[in-house]
Amino acid sequence: MAQENNNQAVRYYSKQLKGLMQAVYQKQAYFREFFGGTLEALDGVTNNQTAFSLKTSDIPMVIKTGDLKVAPAYSTDKNVAFGTGTGNSNRFGPRTEIIYEDTDVNYTWGWAFHEGIDQHTVNNNLNQAVADRLDLQAQAKVQMFDDAGGLFISKNAGTVETLADLAADNITALFNRLAVAYVNMEAVGTKLAWVTPELYNALVDHPLTTSNKSSAANIDTNGLLTFKGFTIRETPDAKFQAGEVAYTSIAGVGRQFTGINTARTIPSEDFDGQALQGAGKAGEFILPANKKAVAKVTLGAAAGE
Repeated sequence: MAQENNNQAVRYYSKQLKGLMQAVYQKQAYFREFFGGTLEALDGVTNNQTAFSLKTSDIPMVIKTGDLKVAPAYSTDKNVAFGTGTGNSNRFGPRTEIIYEDTDVNYTWGWAFHEGIDQHTVNNNLNQAVADRLDLQAQAKVQMFDDAGGLFISKNAGTVETLADLAADNITALFNRLAVAYVNMEAVGTKLAWVTPELYNALVDHPLTTSNKSSAANIDTNGLLTFKGFTIRETPDAKFQAGEVAYTSIAGVGRQFTGINTARTIPSEDFDGQALQGAGKAGEFILPANKKAVAKVTLGAAAGE
């Protein structure tokens, strides 16, 4: 973006926008840990439907999916791999072939922006103006991704819990139920809880978060790191759906992605300057089995109970 654009009819900024989006996402997206901590991004995409082909090994399977079966022991039978079993058996047991399956992931929503930089009114260098606007657009789009991420979590929660009110006993009972559920499903990974500011303050003020209980809560900084085994993330009300006050999950169970179709400047016929345009598609993905590791909490009073 440091070069002059005077002699170029169209200039593309897809790679720059991709880098900006990923950097902003890692710093400003509240739900980034749910989606593995990064925004999967492609620039210059042409496919308008399929975003990625993921291998199932890319996303950790955090849920126990079946009963544990006892593994076969090494055989020392004289007719296994030897004697009558020579050439048609082995002492390690049946061989299981390992195959990684590809899963096509489709875009589910799109985004765009259209701005103009008039040389008579911008009061800044064209390239600097483009750089500033791309940065601000990246921030705006990441907020869109984060809002979409909250909606995705809500829609894919395998468990719905109800919190009657923010009384300490009810909060304790809620997190006890959630803690038991994650232990019993044998979920592997860091347990996270995104909570509204009101619920967060109730947790900080909770009778259990005292030095007598060896709690790390800090009233001076209004800080709370963990509660009942969950890493707590204070999250704005606007990130939740109506009536919801918390989401819980294991870190990294999903993926969020975007494909950038274009990000460019192009001379405008309507004014003396450049039009700054961008468009792309986005979406989210979670393995079906991992939905069991996602829970949302509704507030009874807010839900009209």
